[in-house]
Amino acid sequence: MYINLDLYSKELEDLCNTKFPWGKLDNSKILITGANGLICSYLIDLLMYRNIMFNSNIKIYALGRNEERCRGRFKSFLGREDFVFIKQDISEKLEIDEKVDYIIHGASNAVPAEFLKDPVGTMTGNIFGIYNLLEYSKDNDVKKLVYISSSEVYGDDLSKDIFNEEDSGFINTLDARACYPSSKRAAETMCASYFKQYNVEYCVARPGHIYGPTYNEKDNRALCQFMNNVLNNEDIVMKSEGSQVRSYCYVSDCVMALLYILILGESGNAYNISNKNSNISIRDMAECIAKAENKKVIFDMPNNNEKSVFTKINRSILDSSKLERLGWEAKILPNYGISKILDIKKCIKRSKRIC
Repeated sequence: MYINLDLYSKELEDLCNTKFPWGKLDNSKILITGANGLICSYLIDLLMYRNIMFNSNIKIYALGRNEERCRGRFKSFLGREDFVFIKQDISEKLEIDEKVDYIIHGASNAVPAEFLKDPVGTMTGNIFGIYNLLEYSKDNDVKKLVYISSSEVYGDDLSKDIFNEEDSGFINTLDARACYPSSKRAAETMCASYFKQYNVEYCVARPGHIYGPTYNEKDNRALCQFMNNVLNNEDIVMKSEGSQVRSYCYVSDCVMALLYILILGESGNAYNISNKNSNISIRDMAECIAKAENKKVIFDMPNNNEKSVFTKINRSILDSSKLERLGWEAKILPNYGISKILDIKKCIKRSKRIC
């Protein structure tokens, strides 16, 4: 288990002691979907660690489709009264007996290689998933729902150097690859519609590219594969020139951003999550990862099938100033974040734990 690793638990301990109105979460019940994902698994660990350290009595309802993986990932929490696992596909009607105070919705197919294999499933999962949660929120007086959207909703706008929450670029709706950003946009509008018609309180979080030690080793997104390459003593093979510029953010900064949005965010608003000091190209991130383990970056240009899953967005820089006005700030720079990930993954590999 991650939480049993000293390096990882030290991260959580530092976050639990950071300045934040933690008391507003005490004695609350929080439903977190996408429990196995990079972001939400870390968030669950953090809130459970807060319970362990400070007896905060935050009850977590962790929803995921893969029961075996979830029970392995959160083995340390099974049997505790403050942790409940819910096995469910979020695109189906929500089955939960108790009323919760807050919902953080992170369940989504977020792997680009899977988008074109199942574009319909990608869209229906995003749209029906948020619909079911909004219906539950409406019927059970949920205090607030935070929807984890995506920076891809901004589309492409070559005239923009940086996107703020009011911007909206071009997305080719007749390209099946648009199944992801288009359904994320639709889900955001669904939130706005429930707020308008039923007064369901919500905020939208739009993360940039989030990286951290809680990624799944089978994840075929670029950064995850780069990490796997060097951990397996291999050079990094890039399937593009790597010129695309992205806003990166380490997972610990991201989950704190989600909590700021949950407690301090204004309902009906969207907030970008990005580190203004981590706006770099994919190639630069690859070079950082390779350098950390004395490896090389090799370029192998993609074939047409490989290109088809790539996003058409070349530059995606997010303005995080709106989030920063809530009091949040990003703290982890890429070099340090990458070293933390590699150290934690090496510890897991040595201990032969299955996470």
